[in-house]
Amino acid sequence: QVQLVESGGGLVQPGGSLRLSCTASGFPFSASVMSWYRQAPGKERELVALIGSAGSSRNYSDSVKGRFTISIDNAKNTVALQMDSLKPEDTAVYYCNARRRSPTFYDYWGQGTQVTVSS
Repeated sequence: QVQLVESGGGLVQPGGSLRLSCTASGFPFSASVMSWYRQAPGKERELVALIGSAGSSRNYSDSVKGRFTISIDNAKNTVALQMDSLKPEDTAVYYCNARRRSPTFYDYWGQGTQVTVSS
């Protein structure tokens, strides 16, 4: 049974920090590309950060570069997103994603965790 369980969301003031965590099970975690997406009200879901299988590479959207850091712990099947210097425009539901193209394609999503940045 595939599971992606996010945690760590909440309410934080502008300039503050939060750390999101996603614990995975039911698929080959270390062979997957793991990503964080977010979706704000009335907007499309957008890619925030991704990390290649076994942490081989990292990419960030321009809007979070230098403020967010994605990391992976293959021993614990966990991917984290450290979010610093948060801004009100970072407010969204954040989703964990696991994807693999070959030899077996899959695209799994977590249930999402709310992040609200407000004073």
